[in-house]
Amino acid sequence: MGGLVGDVAALEPELKQASDAYLARRAREVRAAMRRDGLDDRLVVGLFALVREISRRTVGLRHHDVQVLAGLSMIGGAVVEMDTGEGKTLTVALPAAAAAFAGMPVHVVTVNDYLAARDHGALSPVFDFLGLSTGVVTNGLSPAEKAAIYSRDIVYASNKDIAFDYLRDRIALGIRPNFLRTRLREFARDASVGQRVVMRGLHFAIVDEADSVLVDEARTPLIISKETDAGEEREWAQQAFRLIEDMEPDLHYRMRPEERRIELTDAGRTYLEHRAEAMGDIWLNRIRREEGGRQALSALHLFRKGEHYLVQDGKVQIVDEYTGRIMPDRSWSDGLHQLIEFKEACETTSRKLPMARMTYQRFFRRYLTLCGMTGTAREVSNELWSVYRLGVVRIPPNVPSKRRDLGVTICASQDEKWRCIVERVRTLHSSGRPVLIGTRSVLASNQLSRSLMEAGLEHEVLNAENVAREAGIIAEAGRRGRITVATNMAGRGVDIAVDPDLLDHGGLHVILSELHDAGRIDRQMQGRTARRGEPGTTEAVLSMEDPLLELLSARLPRPPHFGRMLFHLAQRRAERAHRRDRKNLLAQDGRLGVLLAFSGGKE
Repeated sequence: MGGLVGDVAALEPELKQASDAYLARRAREVRAAMRRDGLDDRLVVGLFALVREISRRTVGLRHHDVQVLAGLSMIGGAVVEMDTGEGKTLTVALPAAAAAFAGMPVHVVTVNDYLAARDHGALSPVFDFLGLSTGVVTNGLSPAEKAAIYSRDIVYASNKDIAFDYLRDRIALGIRPNFLRTRLREFARDASVGQRVVMRGLHFAIVDEADSVLVDEARTPLIISKETDAGEEREWAQQAFRLIEDMEPDLHYRMRPEERRIELTDAGRTYLEHRAEAMGDIWLNRIRREEGGRQALSALHLFRKGEHYLVQDGKVQIVDEYTGRIMPDRSWSDGLHQLIEFKEACETTSRKLPMARMTYQRFFRRYLTLCGMTGTAREVSNELWSVYRLGVVRIPPNVPSKRRDLGVTICASQDEKWRCIVERVRTLHSSGRPVLIGTRSVLASNQLSRSLMEAGLEHEVLNAENVAREAGIIAEAGRRGRITVATNMAGRGVDIAVDPDLLDHGGLHVILSELHDAGRIDRQMQGRTARRGEPGTTEAVLSMEDPLLELLSARLPRPPHFGRMLFHLAQRRAERAHRRDRKNLLAQDGRLGVLLAFSGGKE
């Protein structure tokens, strides 16, 4: 593959001298040839050289050789690991144009609508020059508008929008469609089907932040549902909490925080049975009362405001633990959401009963060709291969990294940790260096903010409560003397530009105030500094009272000098639990077999 990169470079001098008219004519010729011969190496090399020159002329950005290498790897169906700041957005132009020239509808999948629109806008001049039609699918479009956009060569969309559009198409084709039935309807020219379906199938997908979409999101099934009566749900939630009154931990139930579930003991089942005899009705059914009891205990003890959800405008809003964003259109299933609403004295909403469901694993495996990009893939390379048959290719940075890791400080308590961070920030602030402090939850970010305010240190806070200002906050985070507190930065998609005069003084400094369940998330936060060969430093300041250590047995010794080992153990345990959840969810989805592929791809 390195030889192909050299072949692309060899064409550059000639194309630099060519006129725009020649480049446009050459693009048309390459497209015709690729429609006939597909992704032939010789044609791909010629196209990549064209895209590189057209990009330089239209958007002022030239693809580096490492970006060309990444593009070639993705055409081969791989996930490329590129350091943050290495230009993943620009890299997409190469494989997207190649697949579209070969006649494949291309989906560029991002983690949210904002990034889909931003990335499309950044590259649309390149695609326009090449004669490729493009569009962005966002929430709120009508089916007719979506169908028009999906008919274009290259479509940008969030993983959520594109997956749910697929599910809605499957419902339009019948709850259990199959490939043969779909083709027979096409043959019979069933116009009503064509009017209800918006997509053209699943052909070629490029997934940005691939580990977040393909791995982290895979713990949550995609569900299209109908609604129940809200009044009945409130009455059910009230009864469920009455059912578990006076239940005692260890005696009646055991908490499994690393798996976020409650396990009833025999004594607990007997307790529920006795309570249900007085309540009657649905609670006399063993399965219903035990499931309702487990969900009520989970709502009380495992889901915390400020960490797993917020209450805004009288509504319970789920917080994505991996991106720190609110997910306003999401709700927990099996009555859990209604129980948390009741717990927080919010208006109880209707429960959503599933009409169709699918996991992200099953959805993305239906693409004929799947590839992606991320800054953190090596930790989940085995899972990407076993689930999606995606290899991981590490792309070296264009300029070697100068980031320095200053190590880990472990404090005995949370209060001591916040004091230590405040003093560290005060020292760095006095020299003018910008500081970014990563927190794991909204609760922690607000707690740290109070400590900084008490110390007289002006700062900005970026969390799910003020996500509307995120682009501006991040863009300014590299200015002289800036202090920024932020929940997880994965998928933020905005570069932190450090003032040039500060690079000689060390650049941006990142402090991790907590470790996440997945080590990849910590690497993403650390990757916000020292981008593109700039200097930068990172460190972690943790405490023996951090939530991550709750995953460990209380019997384990907790002296601070064992801290690093304990954090490593807790993180590995959480990652194993999440991996097990994803595996179990995929197995369950396979058993249900609700939906079948219509693109022709096999799983």
